[in-house]
Amino acid sequence: MTTRATPRAPGPAHRTADPPTTVAPTHRATASVPLRVTLCRDPARFAGLAPRWDDLHGRCGAATPFQRHAWLYSWWLSYGVPGRLRLVLVHRAGELVGAAPLMLAFRPLPVLVPLGGAITDFCDVLLDDSCAEEAAAALARGLHRAARTAVVDLREVRPGGRAELLYDHWPGPRRRLTDSVCLELPGLPVGDLVARMSAAGARRTRGKLRRLDRAGIEHRVVPGREVPAAVATLLRLHVLQWRDRGITPEHLRPRFAEHLIRALTAMAGDGAARLTEYRIDGRVMAANVLLLSPGLVGGYLYGAHPDLRARADIAVMLLRHDSSYAAETGRGVLSLLRGTEPYKFHWRPETVVNRRLLLAHPALEPALRLHTDLRRARSRLAEELRGRDPSPDAWWHRTYRRCASLVGAW
Repeated sequence: MTTRATPRAPGPAHRTADPPTTVAPTHRATASVPLRVTLCRDPARFAGLAPRWDDLHGRCGAATPFQRHAWLYSWWLSYGVPGRLRLVLVHRAGELVGAAPLMLAFRPLPVLVPLGGAITDFCDVLLDDSCAEEAAAALARGLHRAARTAVVDLREVRPGGRAELLYDHWPGPRRRLTDSVCLELPGLPVGDLVARMSAAGARRTRGKLRRLDRAGIEHRVVPGREVPAAVATLLRLHVLQWRDRGITPEHLRPRFAEHLIRALTAMAGDGAARLTEYRIDGRVMAANVLLLSPGLVGGYLYGAHPDLRARADIAVMLLRHDSSYAAETGRGVLSLLRGTEPYKFHWRPETVVNRRLLLAHPALEPALRLHTDLRRARSRLAEELRGRDPSPDAWWHRTYRRCASLVGAW
């Protein structure tokens, strides 16, 4: 896929940044404080942006946990390609007010894609809410300059994401497509969520909740210093859970584990992640990761020992805990993130479709058309594969998974 990136000293073939561009303020901006746009290609500088980056994250109301510096920089260390980092940064009087975290890729045309890749459910840019329009205009001009030879492909933008504002200010050709489907619930206690179900579904779920109460399951939030060991346990349980059922191949790779350990250790310490273990008689039987922003709780990954299924409905157990936490902390959305697994629909979630925003320099409009046609063809193929009913035959299962994996990487 990609090679592991390590910071290195810039040289003639590894330029760290283009000369800064000063964008003239619009009629809404303060004339005495122009916005300054720079392009950063230096991983070491990216690492040093953490405090200012997360400060901007806190001033961007649409930001999700996946735009935290710890998530993006850790992803770069595991998946980034040396020499291809592209961060478009907007400053006002030395303060970071806009950021587009991107990487140059070839698929097969040159494209600028968000950091975070396929393991990230929501991608976006960051804009300071106090000057979002001005920062978006500046970011659009800076990115337009950085994308002279590449199409910008912003995937998995949650509706209302700040990339939509960037799209509105884009000075060149652009296209808007649909992307992955996500399912969301209101941040209510589980009793209120059960009340939203059909009468039969609510009756079955209440029975499962009573069974959970009798199972003697205890839960414990993992402190930051124990996150590395807890992530290893979670991934071991995740493998057991999906054994012989087609686990996502990336979840088996060391780079994924390394990314999770780095990102979750930092994010748990900052209150942006929460890792919970579920125990019976002192034995860890399940573990679950929540990613957090002020308005959203996202259930990212869980693992459960197969023996637990005989004693409890694991989906109900996790959702009861996650919904309680969302309600207690006043977060309005409990996101089940990407995927339309049947069990999610029992709770009558809202369907939310992510956006895919394609941007290009005018000279690259033919490339934009080609890239758009390729994405649409890929989507049609993926829908056809998902619409088939896999037979019990092992060969068909292997072929289906291989094709789906290739389509996902395309």
